[in-house]
Amino acid sequence: MDQFVFLLVVGGRFAVPLLIPRFPIPAIVACLVLDGIDQTIFQLFGYDPPGYQSYDKAMDIFYLSIAYLTTMRNWNNHSAFVVARFLFYYRLAGSFIFELTHERAVLLIFPNTFEYFFIAYELVRTRWSTATVRMRTWVITAAAIWIFIKLPQEYWLHIAELDVTDTLRDYPWTRWLLASLIVGGAAVLWFVVRPRLPEPSHAIEVGAGPVPAAVDNAGDLAAVRVAGGWVWSWMTLEKVVLVGLVAEIYGQILPGVDHDSLQLFVAIGALVVINAGITLLASRRRWTIESAAYAVLARIATNVALVLLADRVLGSSGAGWDTLFFLCLVSLITTMHDRYQPVLAYRRSHGTTGSPPHRSSRSSTTPDSAQE
Repeated sequence: MDQFVFLLVVGGRFAVPLLIPRFPIPAIVACLVLDGIDQTIFQLFGYDPPGYQSYDKAMDIFYLSIAYLTTMRNWNNHSAFVVARFLFYYRLAGSFIFELTHERAVLLIFPNTFEYFFIAYELVRTRWSTATVRMRTWVITAAAIWIFIKLPQEYWLHIAELDVTDTLRDYPWTRWLLASLIVGGAAVLWFVVRPRLPEPSHAIEVGAGPVPAAVDNAGDLAAVRVAGGWVWSWMTLEKVVLVGLVAEIYGQILPGVDHDSLQLFVAIGALVVINAGITLLASRRRWTIESAAYAVLARIATNVALVLLADRVLGSSGAGWDTLFFLCLVSLITTMHDRYQPVLAYRRSHGTTGSPPHRSSRSSTTPDSAQE
């Protein structure tokens, strides 16, 4: 029974983030709830899974990565995307440094502002158009979240190392303080913020909006990739950095994984570049898979075959469950990036992101145009 509960919780924390691209607010809130109650669930069953703290950190990185990739697909304001990209990679770098140094102050210096910024954008998008909101507004929003929400939270959790449940239990007056803050915040939102909000531009939209018709199927996405034309590109470099850092963090925190950091990063980077070459070749020949799930499975199979071939050629025996896990992680992230980044590039190059259209000597949309 204990193992079943463990697998159910861990499975949920890996499965729910996959809904973020289609249902951003419900899915990421569900991720936050699962993150908050997982230990409570284990306690209800009298189970304390060994090493779960490591899994917990790994799953946080996973759903934040999915949320970042979602911004490429869904967000129609490039300024907001630029802010989100900085916040995400800033936290990712901080998580990597923390796993190397285990200095808790690092998590205060590199707070997880991206998560709440993502939620803030999506909350606005549910009723208002975000396309014309200027960079200044997004920077102020990020700064407010950073200073007034995340810094106190990160200090509470990682420097003071306090637990909300224990504090509320040990100091009853804090319950009244918390209730007062909640009521006061709600009053400010209702009586101060709400009257100053502009008229909603549309009915409530909980699900993600449609992508531009020009990039709404696998064939169109392939055409955008072919227009880019290069395996050696900013798009590929970002994938190497993204997947490499995520894999390094997983390699540091997952129990039982023994690896050399540099070798892992180089191996992951090489695999990402090879995947980029295969994807470009397939796109040129119009070998496309419409289903995202089947595309991920196809890439997993390809990467497993590549690793088995490399093992045979090099005479090594590195393939195992750890290797399969990393191959699944690489395959999922790179497939999502390959499908979502061209959408971002199209919006950017056609001036549909709330920013001036990108000017390029090339006449067609290129994936790199969204990176500049």
